[in-house]
Amino acid sequence: MMKHKVTLADGRTVPALGLGTWRLGDRRDRRGMEIEALRRGIDAGMTVIDTAELYGNGRSELLVGEAVRGMDHSGLYLISKVLPENAGRKRMERSLDGSLSRLGTDYLDLYLYHWRGSIPLRETVECLEDLKKKGKIRAWGVSNFDIDEMEELFALPGGDSCLVNQVLYHIGSRGIEFSLKPWMEEHHVTLMAYCPLAQAGKLRRGLYENPVLNAVAAKHECDVSQVLLAWSIRGGKTIAIPGSSSAEHTLMNAAADRVELDAEDYAAIDRVYPKPDRKTWLDME
Repeated sequence: MMKHKVTLADGRTVPALGLGTWRLGDRRDRRGMEIEALRRGIDAGMTVIDTAELYGNGRSELLVGEAVRGMDHSGLYLISKVLPENAGRKRMERSLDGSLSRLGTDYLDLYLYHWRGSIPLRETVECLEDLKKKGKIRAWGVSNFDIDEMEELFALPGGDSCLVNQVLYHIGSRGIEFSLKPWMEEHHVTLMAYCPLAQAGKLRRGLYENPVLNAVAAKHECDVSQVLLAWSIRGGKTIAIPGSSSAEHTLMNAAADRVELDAEDYAAIDRVYPKPDRKTWLDME
């Protein structure tokens, strides 16, 4: 089981390392391998599983549903996300019901508003609270919200029930540390880091070749990817959800739970990937 855990504002304690499913479920020839990767991750203690109706137009949810079929849901923490155009009174419950059906469950542990759209935020919050009252979701949160959007959210009735904000965060993308991350900590909103291994985009460039990160990995007899994950969950307030399509890589991610970076490591990382000294746009790739 996982040593590093995060306690959410509602009192639930979950592993700090979970399973992301972006881009999983898209290829039939990889389906068996991806299901095995998810199951091995769950067996290793990565019981937080994040998906979305967007991912493969529901194919990722179907994949997760097959992977967890027959498992005790009380031992899992299932998350999905609603698209902005579905985040209002006309469509949200129907959208959620579709996700529940594909996942093979009658409730979600956490339902996230995937990103800000045109539907009034007040209406979205009211719908999320209604779904919570109906027992179809245990909690809700948001994704890709910057500090101004979080402040607007918390000014609404029920807005402070937001449990999680899921944003891109890794060693090469630290912009949220200037204002968003401290604000979230002050307001007891848990950070969920997607793409903690810099799986996509220009922000990945040079990370895995960086001599400092490689030296830290050598010191701890681990892989650079494990250094990235150990760094991302430092402090006990962040959940990281790396994605993997193979059991081998999933178990490597899980093993990052045993990597204990020290003050010397953090200082070395700060020198090559410094903390932000000003507000920047929220990274999304």
